[in-house]
Amino acid sequence: MPVDLCGIELRHPVINGSGTFDAIAARRAFGDELLERFPFSAFVSKTITPEPRAGNPPPRIWEQPGGMVNSIGLPGKGLDGFLSENLPRLAELPVPLFVSVMATSRDQFGRLVEAVAARDEVAALELNVSCPNVESGLVVGESPEEAEALLDFLRPLTEKPLIVKLSPNVDPVPVGLAAVRGGADALSLINTLRAAPMDPETGDPWLGSGSGGLSGPAVRATALEQVGAVAGAVEVPVVGMGGIESGRDAAELLAAGATVVAVGTESFRDPLAGTRIAAELAELGATFLSEIR
Repeated sequence: MPVDLCGIELRHPVINGSGTFDAIAARRAFGDELLERFPFSAFVSKTITPEPRAGNPPPRIWEQPGGMVNSIGLPGKGLDGFLSENLPRLAELPVPLFVSVMATSRDQFGRLVEAVAARDEVAALELNVSCPNVESGLVVGESPEEAEALLDFLRPLTEKPLIVKLSPNVDPVPVGLAAVRGGADALSLINTLRAAPMDPETGDPWLGSGSGGLSGPAVRATALEQVGAVAGAVEVPVVGMGGIESGRDAAELLAAGATVVAVGTESFRDPLAGTRIAAELAELGATFLSEIR
């Protein structure tokens, strides 16, 4: 089931969610077999930030029925470390590479976009707009005005596709429309839902940072509603994600209007989930998709 995403040809419509599949660690564990059996048709990197980050204090993960709450906090080597150490390894993957970036100001976003987009190994960029703009205090992904202003600033810096990852914690339609007005080539949703699990014995917050983001099957119905609403409002491709465990789940998001789907939490349980879901989706076929649409 080949698909075109912003002019990038993918062999099937299943990619990974940023930060949910460590391709470098998997290559160390499985060697070149990973390249021969890579589970996704494109790879989205972990979100990189301008400077190195240690991430949030532990505990960072809470498992619950139907989902997982994480508060990883985007640990990483920063832009320079990514370009010198991680990018050469990710460039060896047999699929197009999308790099996720996040910053707290337009200038810092611009630094990331210019540096990353200049590399031939990178096919597209995903803008993670979940952080507040330090100049305004507003979360870019929750403010249509901030989203449009950011895209207005970034669009002239590269001709490569810019995919904006929307927050599910506000109505994503106005923000998505604003991002498209600013020049976004595609939209991606949903990100995690805000969540704050408590220690069952003490009643204190379980996560070291106090709260985190809920993902997994528990968010699937929210994803279907929001993906459908956004896809119905914009004319750019939508990458749909949220609780995909099977080909049927993927088909439902495609039927809601997504062009491509991303697998996240399921990869923690099954590292080859992408391959399995793509195969199940192919078995269902175009006839099934047309029926449920």
